[in-house]
Amino acid sequence: MARAFDFQEYDVPLLEPLDLYLQKSGQEIANQLFHFEDKGGRKVALRPELTPTLARMIAARANSLPKPVKWFNIGEHFRYERPQKGRGRSFYQFNADLVGEPGIDADAELIALLCSILETFGLNHQDVTIRLSDRVTWVLLLDQLGISEDARSATLDAIDKSERRKPEQTIESLNQANPNRGKEIFSEIQNYKSLKNLGEIVKKLDACGEEGKKRASDWQGLIDRLEAHGCGETVNVDLSIVRGLAYYTGFVYEAFETTGQGRALAGGGRYDDLIQKLSGNCDLPAAGFAIGDMTLSDCLESKNLLPRYIVAPDLFLIFGESERDVGLRLSSHLRKAGFSTTYSLKSSGFGKQFKDAGKSGARYAIILGEEEVKESSVKVKDLKSGFENTCKIQTLVQKLEYWDSEGGIVEEE
Repeated sequence: MARAFDFQEYDVPLLEPLDLYLQKSGQEIANQLFHFEDKGGRKVALRPELTPTLARMIAARANSLPKPVKWFNIGEHFRYERPQKGRGRSFYQFNADLVGEPGIDADAELIALLCSILETFGLNHQDVTIRLSDRVTWVLLLDQLGISEDARSATLDAIDKSERRKPEQTIESLNQANPNRGKEIFSEIQNYKSLKNLGEIVKKLDACGEEGKKRASDWQGLIDRLEAHGCGETVNVDLSIVRGLAYYTGFVYEAFETTGQGRALAGGGRYDDLIQKLSGNCDLPAAGFAIGDMTLSDCLESKNLLPRYIVAPDLFLIFGESERDVGLRLSSHLRKAGFSTTYSLKSSGFGKQFKDAGKSGARYAIILGEEEVKESSVKVKDLKSGFENTCKIQTLVQKLEYWDSEGGIVEEE
């Protein structure tokens, strides 16, 4: 699906300098990483996420890359934390990022891609919802409450964690960031989080001066774009989403099951300052999202949508010991033609080979006996339907391709 949106796949190293993550998230992040000193005395870490690596790679090639950059990756990540449902120490993520475009069209493109991926798995607006929020809006609202820039980060962190904490825990955190104002700020934050439609948010933003009115316009533009993308039913305005990572600078979002159960299936947003922060000299706007394999798998399994992949050969060759060399040449020919082909390595009777063919899960058994060798032909048995057919070896590939297109061996006129 990412390729359908013209995103290009890229690869990344598994190890990164530890400083790459400390610079982005601070010293406390080290406790959540698998990190060590390599034989060269360098402090390195197994990647816990992809965004810092992407920022480093983009910065190194910023002048030569055509903009916007639309990249995706599927890779393994690691976090040193207590394993629990939907969260492990080793996990895979799909990451999509769009770099070099500051406007809302980039945000809309990414959210539309996320919607399309979820729909491809069979999840529609009745199954999942994408909760859309905005860090800029929160900053403007906190400014209205008189919260200083120094206290902003800790306040946003408290808001982000508030859904997973008891109210008194959130109030305590708010008090630490804003002495003696915890209850007051908590009450106002609850009011903001209850704003569930765009009209209510726009009214609040209109009271924030010109910056607020501009952001209200951005909100309306993004919602219009998402409607045009066909995502309107899946995306819902929800200011309770803040995203804990401090590098987010604009619209943010998380995907959840509509039941509200489980962890987020995906999350992302805009991080316009991160590339410059990590590179020191490359100022490029950026946005992206990630989908985790564990939470998505749990969701799909609960809805009986988890694909069940059967790893099996296409063909199982059955032949006598005297026909083995002919069979091996035929298997080589079939493999080169694109068919996964196997056979019994040990010499055994035809009955045992037929049992092995059935156990293998192969679609067709190719039988090569003494008579077939004389006639330069084979018998082909459809192991699903039980139908058989005989054809010349030189036409076998064409026959198999034809039968595949028809869903199995069919009687020919």
